[in-house]
Amino acid sequence: MTKHADLLARHRAVLPNWISLYYDEPIALVDGQGRHVIDAEGNRYLDFFGGILTTSIGYNLPEIIEVATRQMAKMVHTSTLYLIEPQIELAERIAGLSGIRDAKVFFANSGTEANEAALLFACILRQSNQVLALRNSYHGRSFTAMGVTGTRSWSASGLNPLDVSYVQGGYRYRSPFSHLDDAGFIRAVADDLQDVLETTTTGDVAALIIEPVQGVGGFVVPPDGMFRAMQEITAPLGIALISDEVQTGWGRTGLPYWGIAHHGVVPDVMTFAKGLANGLPIGGVVARKDLVDSITVNSISTFGGNPLVTAVALATLDYIESHNLALNAERRGKELLDGLLVMEREHEEVGEVRGKGLMVAVEFVEPGGTTPSPELAARVLDACRERGLLIGKGGRYGNCLRIAPPMSVTKEEVEGAVGILREATAAAIGRALSVR
Repeated sequence: MTKHADLLARHRAVLPNWISLYYDEPIALVDGQGRHVIDAEGNRYLDFFGGILTTSIGYNLPEIIEVATRQMAKMVHTSTLYLIEPQIELAERIAGLSGIRDAKVFFANSGTEANEAALLFACILRQSNQVLALRNSYHGRSFTAMGVTGTRSWSASGLNPLDVSYVQGGYRYRSPFSHLDDAGFIRAVADDLQDVLETTTTGDVAALIIEPVQGVGGFVVPPDGMFRAMQEITAPLGIALISDEVQTGWGRTGLPYWGIAHHGVVPDVMTFAKGLANGLPIGGVVARKDLVDSITVNSISTFGGNPLVTAVALATLDYIESHNLALNAERRGKELLDGLLVMEREHEEVGEVRGKGLMVAVEFVEPGGTTPSPELAARVLDACRERGLLIGKGGRYGNCLRIAPPMSVTKEEVEGAVGILREATAAAIGRALSVR
């Protein structure tokens, strides 16, 4: 039995059946350097998914290891019952980067927890459990976070502590408004929002929660300015705008530091997690002071913002800024997108290639139409692994490949990945690759 086969048997014996594993023959990753990883059987891969957009700047960076080692030698955990200097410093920094006036920050351990907290703040302040969310969205795996997730395959139950109304989002490929230009699409989305407010709510809505780029939904990119149009409707009604930046934060979409920046909007609340500490577990909320301070009972965050993760998060932000990784994400992302767009011409099975910064997706369909093809997406995913490239999968139907390397990725690595993706797609379809 191979190492991976042994690990898979042990995994299935003791871990939940619903924990997803990639590939027909799942692999274990045990080491990494830069944008490359090594599995338990010694195979080396170019990693273009980064632990689901969590290894934001690369593996085994000396600048991060040094800070983590130094902090671990002093103090890993104290809890929020005590003052934590790196936590305070990180909160000051994030508040300053947010653009939110008089912002306060709450730290947790994940994006799910962050979204839970953001919704709690908004609902308590408004004294309402009515919330707006986008269709095709994903906000986490907890009871409340699943309650605002607009994708059936990621919602375990129809039970919901919130009264949620879903509005049109930015997924144009399968939208009834797909024929419209950007301005027309934005008007249609705004009109839909107004209609939902007038027909399915009492008007006393606590929040609208959005993702600047829908992650699990298949890296869905709305036209720039769409969320400004939505905020122009919700803000006069006192509805807090929550921007879920768990996947889009810290420059990944090509602008510092938030995905919502493409829309010319300063939201009331932003949630963050994943890439902030380059792989260590951290999440949080930055929001208006009155929202954060709406909690009037005692509370703590046992592990949230502990000395180790906040010290590493500060070092990660330093690295992102000193290496201008938001600009790198913009440039490398355009090269990645341009390199993959050719597949729309090469294969009728490639329904759409889309992206923003280093969040690029390829959506696969059956020949001759738009019927989703999750089977083809799975074959391409496997074909990429066989050729030394790791990428992700998602979308409403599981038919989208998600490509999101660490933001430190190089031009040469992007070119290599594009070559592998084109070759793997042609092989999975069973068609010779044209050279262009």
